[in-house]
Amino acid sequence: MTITNGGRPLPGPTRTEAAPEDAWLRCDGCGALVYGRKFDRNLKVCPDCGHHGRLTVWERLELLLDPGSLRRFGETVRSTDLLGFTDTKPYPQRLAENRSRTGNPAAIVCGHARVEGRPVVVAALDFAFLGGSIGAAVGELVARAARTALHDRVPLVIISASGGARMQEGAISLMQMAKTSQELNRLHAAGILVVNLNLNPTFGGATASFSMLGDVIIAEPGARIGFAGPQVIRQTIRQELPQGFQTAEYLLDNGQIDMVVPREGLRAMLGRVLRLHAPRPRRRTPEDAGRPPAATVTDPGALEERPAADVVARARSVERPTTLDYCAYMFGDFVELHGDRARGDDPAVVGGLADLDGRTVVVIGHQKGHDVAEMVRRNFGMPHPWGYQKAYRLMQYAARFGFPLITFVDTPGAYPGIEAESNGQAFSIARCLERMSDLPVPVVSVVTGEGGSGGALALAVANRVLILDSAYFSVISPEGCSTILFGSAAAAPRAAEQLRLTPPDLLRLGVVDGVIREPGEGAHADHLATADRIKAALLEQLDALAALTAEGPGPLVEARYRRYAGFGDPAGITTTEDQDHGQR
Repeated sequence: MTITNGGRPLPGPTRTEAAPEDAWLRCDGCGALVYGRKFDRNLKVCPDCGHHGRLTVWERLELLLDPGSLRRFGETVRSTDLLGFTDTKPYPQRLAENRSRTGNPAAIVCGHARVEGRPVVVAALDFAFLGGSIGAAVGELVARAARTALHDRVPLVIISASGGARMQEGAISLMQMAKTSQELNRLHAAGILVVNLNLNPTFGGATASFSMLGDVIIAEPGARIGFAGPQVIRQTIRQELPQGFQTAEYLLDNGQIDMVVPREGLRAMLGRVLRLHAPRPRRRTPEDAGRPPAATVTDPGALEERPAADVVARARSVERPTTLDYCAYMFGDFVELHGDRARGDDPAVVGGLADLDGRTVVVIGHQKGHDVAEMVRRNFGMPHPWGYQKAYRLMQYAARFGFPLITFVDTPGAYPGIEAESNGQAFSIARCLERMSDLPVPVVSVVTGEGGSGGALALAVANRVLILDSAYFSVISPEGCSTILFGSAAAAPRAAEQLRLTPPDLLRLGVVDGVIREPGEGAHADHLATADRIKAALLEQLDALAALTAEGPGPLVEARYRRYAGFGDPAGITTTEDQDHGQR
């Protein structure tokens, strides 16, 4: 916002610093005039266009932290003139002026604090101090904040607003990127949550190190975030930039951040993420005793034998619940996380953190839709490579924090297009299969609709695989099988029967461990009741798998290994040691 008086700019500081409360402001987004007091009440967000004006570091901390909870540390750490650098002013003079103007000894505020009652360590860059640029003092304080979070085993929240590395400190400034990155790597290895909140602007050495290494990355609407700034790009490669380039929304679409959250919702979202990562030992409650038993069938003879073509048709119904429907019905809270951090955010795969009756789980699932527009947008539930890369990232997330993994499988198969092939579709699927095989956490998969080939199996290497009684799991679609083996898709019903893809067949083959009966006329007719049955089955399976984790993840991983090693082995030999013994 620019301060105005009757439409004329006022001299002096911007409204985000010290300015009269009754001044009129001109929005930098839409140009509208906004009364100063109204602007403040609206958290410095334009009421007309939603443009987010810049907050001071203290306003930002007041917005996010519990009142009076900040206990600052590191105030004695200050930048010094390492190079004898002078631009239009000697560097020591610039430092002195910024310390006097901001009241901060460096371009960062660090401390212990609380968010909705939960302890955190916070490191907040001060853009008003030399553009939040990263010199030795900023790097040292980010590193100290990370070490403090590791020592106290509490989450680290990094609030970034930075132009990048500080040129006046030369290569020492550059080294802060490596210094801070290695500290965050130690937090990742220890399973300590790191949350990035990236504001406008966040560029250069910040984005290429600590500002983009969080487990969860949040940005404000319209925030400009990138590595090279727009002017640098234009001058270097003489290329015009697309509309919205390097905005928070652009990064979200391209899979680089998890969410864009308006300013008024930031504290609540941060609180939700922290709550889902807080230690919450699972205890049985009176509600557990009153919960009806899971409707999971393990005897194939107890299931109705239906024509395979009918099962396939039901599994493909657009009226069946999707993964996001189940998340809404089953979980006390669900925070969707987006993107693979490199290529894109494939809407055919969704996932995030969820509260399942007091236990935090990671959820991943294929996502279709209920109308043509959504089906097209989500590519009919057929993932691209970056969809599987997002799934892989969430698998890693589950392993890092010890959260059980739940997957919902419903896809015709992985997308077979040119773009998918040229971007490593096969490798992306293979990597998911490999990672799921040794995840050190309980894994339960539920086939809710179509279980099409390797594109489905990429999310279904689990300790327990369940299936709804109107879903299927197959090496290929009936139409594909018919075309290849019978010369025409017309024989798809015959192919479906011979593929043995129905729940009773899969149970007999040992491909699935249980079948969940659908209520009434089927899942398509009663989403809520279907979700309740799946939830009961998940709780039952997770409680059973908890016994395998009592002495560490080894037995859990070994049981999963033996499950898949046994397929196709008539002798039931599942280890090299067993094979050697048999040969002797």
